Amino acid sequence: SLASTAITCFTRGLDLRRGTEDVLCPANCPLWQFYVFGDGVYASLSSVCGAAIHSGVITNAGGAVRVKTLPGQENYPAVNANGIQSQVLSRWASSFSVTAGTKSTALEAVGRSVSTARPSTGKRPKKTLDKKAGNKDCKADIAFLIDGSYNIGQRRFNLQKNFVGKVAVMLGIGTDGPHVGVVQASEHPKIEFYLKNFTAAKEVLFAIKELGFRGGNSNTGKALKYTAQKFFSLENGARKGIPKIIVVFLDGWPSDDLEEAGIVAREFGVNVFIVSVAKPTTEELGMVQDIGFVDKAVCRNNGFFSYQMPTWFGTTKYVKPLVQKLCSHEQMLCSKTCYNSVNIGFLIDGSSSIGESNFLLVLEFVSNVAKAFEISDIGSKVAAVQFTYDQRPEFGFTDHVTKEKVLSAIRNISYMSGGTATGDAISFTTKNVFGPVKDGPNKNFLIVLTDGQSYDDVRGPAAAAQKAGITVFSVGIAWAPLDDLKDMASEPRESHTFFTREFTGLEQMVPDIIRGICKDYLDSKQ
Repeated sequence: SLASTAITCFTRGLDLRRGTEDVLCPANCPLWQFYVFGDGVYASLSSVCGAAIHSGVITNAGGAVRVKTLPGQENYPAVNANGIQSQVLSRWASSFSVTAGTKSTALEAVGRSVSTARPSTGKRPKKTLDKKAGNKDCKADIAFLIDGSYNIGQRRFNLQKNFVGKVAVMLGIGTDGPHVGVVQASEHPKIEFYLKNFTAAKEVLFAIKELGFRGGNSNTGKALKYTAQKFFSLENGARKGIPKIIVVFLDGWPSDDLEEAGIVAREFGVNVFIVSVAKPTTEELGMVQDIGFVDKAVCRNNGFFSYQMPTWFGTTKYVKPLVQKLCSHEQMLCSKTCYNSVNIGFLIDGSSSIGESNFLLVLEFVSNVAKAFEISDIGSKVAAVQFTYDQRPEFGFTDHVTKEKVLSAIRNISYMSGGTATGDAISFTTKNVFGPVKDGPNKNFLIVLTDGQSYDDVRGPAAAAQKAGITVFSVGIAWAPLDDLKDMASEPRESHTFFTREFTGLEQMVPDIIRGICKDYLDSKQ
């Protein structure tokens, strides 16, 4: 039987690689932190163990689960079952189902991975909440963009403050937990306090109570754009590698346009939520500039980022579901991560020593690296050039903006066969492939794949590429000389140089290359 893999409370369907996988869920996962979409068939964004408890396959005592990958679908329903409220998702690219795993595989897993499976003592482990540190499972930098317009008025403004205060307290603010700040939207936006000003819930609560009502038009678009651009700077207390979130509270509708602000927020890697209260009535809709204002502003219009409350009265029951959303980081699709903020150029040796069948293994390696990234018009991008003595651009960064198209373009690369001029090829790629994107927001990477000695100098062209802001990884196979590989690679050279005797060894390198790209991406952020 297949041995099972021990997973964590937060492992999602999309984190599993095989079509059918036996996993072992730990005991005592915090039910309220589970993110589950659908019922019976779950969107692959869902927590595997959460889905297993939701569907009744296991209890919170954990256990063995068999996960089967299924195609994506539309309209995953929200159903409350076994203590977990699943959520609606309008569509997702893949799904999974869960059934009971077998006991024999579960025992093997316990023997294999003690680190993630907590020993069961029969007692629940005490949750030690270090008050100052806050809720470490919800690290986020959050701006509450509150409505201070005449639309809302003084009385409802106070109810809004109470609600925001309750959300702030439940988030578990602390030095290692979420940090929050407040911006008031009215005629002109005003930052009331920054992320760095307070790291204790008591202080935040006090600061919220003290806020004065400004009045004026509800120029929410203007305030959203301003907040996305100005609020999350390092000097204002934003932290590296932590999701940035703006929660926009809107009473009624905005007086200005939200579309441009939504685009700016996405470019800045900010996840925008809209909490709309007292939606415009049918009679009022005539006064609304753009009926689709919510969909234009939110991070993604998949239903997750919009939240509605009928009035400002009796809002306590709305606090917890909103906090759950703000704490589910795997859902923050607009955050900048290494997966959605890099350009990866592949420089592929097409020389005659490789041969047709090995060339296919090289293309498979390229596909497997590309597959790990979120390729889209506002996400990561991939390009490929094949070289012998000459260079042949296969496709550029802007030619294909979906992962499917990129993968099919890689499959369609035909083998050139010829000599090896790697230096020239690097110069060509730096100028023609990276040149057009050098001022873009993404970080640039070049992966050079070669199986032999270059006829020309590689050191000069590689240094020029690095000077142009491109991080170079060299991947050598068979007869590629180590000196050349090291000369091409970025510093520190050891971690940017890869070598395998056999073409079949390329497959093992894929995770290390992806990890290397992510490490460089994180190191480069500030």
